[in-house]
Amino acid sequence: MPIKIPNELPATNVLQQENIFVMNEKRAYTQDIRSLHIVILNLMPVKETTETQLLRLLGNSPLQVEITFLHPTTHRSKNTSAEHLSAFYKSFAEVKDQYFDGMIVTGAPIERLPFEAVNYWDELIEVLEWSKTHVTSTMHICWGAQAALYYHYQIPKHELTHKQFGVFKHEIKAMNSPLMRGFDDIFYVPHSRYTTTAKEDIEAEDNLVILAESKDAGVYLVSDLQGSKVFVTGHAEYEATTLRDEYRRDQEQGLDTKIPAGYFPSGDTDQHPPLLWRAHSHLLFSNWLNYYVYQETPYELR
Repeated sequence: MPIKIPNELPATNVLQQENIFVMNEKRAYTQDIRSLHIVILNLMPVKETTETQLLRLLGNSPLQVEITFLHPTTHRSKNTSAEHLSAFYKSFAEVKDQYFDGMIVTGAPIERLPFEAVNYWDELIEVLEWSKTHVTSTMHICWGAQAALYYHYQIPKHELTHKQFGVFKHEIKAMNSPLMRGFDDIFYVPHSRYTTTAKEDIEAEDNLVILAESKDAGVYLVSDLQGSKVFVTGHAEYEATTLRDEYRRDQEQGLDTKIPAGYFPSGDTDQHPPLLWRAHSHLLFSNWLNYYVYQETPYELR
C-alpha cells in the first residue's frame, strides 16, 4: 500500500531502501481516491523504531493510507526528542473532533505497573472511549491490548513467574475469521512481556472470540464479534533483531532474562536470528486493513 507520511520522517529513508512504497503529499493529491485515515497512538519509548516497524507493515497493500501519529501529552518522553514529537505527532486534543478509519494502539514496557498507576492512564481511557464512536476498527498491541481488554471488558492481566520471551508456534482457532484468511495452520510470532491475559477470562466474555493461540505463549489474537476491536498479545511488527537487542539490554541491566526461546539458531546468541514471522505479520496487517477497516468504513468520514 502506498503510505502517505511526511518526507522528513526518519522512517521514510529506511522504508524506501526496503522497497516499501512511500507516497508524498503532492503525489497523493493527484490520485482520485479516498485514502484510509489511520491514527497510531505510539506509547513505545523509542518512537522512531516503532514508526518504522508499523509503517513497513501498513505499506504492503494496494490501498492508500494516510497516517497520523498520536502521543500522550500527560507523559514526558525520555527517549524521543521534543523536536521529533512536535514535528510528527499530534495530541488527542487536536484530533478528538475527527473520525478515522482505523487506529493502532501500541504496547509499552510498563506491564508490571497497575493500569491506574500509569501516568497517562486517564488520557488513554479517554482515547479508548473515543475510539468506540470515532474509529471503525482499532488494533491494540501487547500492553495496549491488555489495557483495552481491562477498560472495555474489565479483564485483568496476570503477572508471570518469568518473562514470556521468544518466538513461539501458534495455531488458528477460528478458521472462518476474515483476519485469519490465508494463514498457515502453524505460524510463528515473537512475544516479550511479563504479564498475560487468562484464556478463561476471555472465553467468559460473550462478545469476544479467540482467533489464534500458542500452547507455550497463550492467547495471541482476539477480536470482538463486530471486528471493531482487535487485540494482539505478541509483536508481529518486530524486526529480526528486536528480541536480540532486548536480550542484550536486559543482560546489561543485570536482569536474569533467559535466552529468548526458539529464536537464536541452536541457542547460540552470536548467530543472527532468522525472521520466521515476516509473511504472517504482513498478512495480519493487510487482512485487518482490508476486512476490518476498508470493507467496513463509510466512504464519507463524519
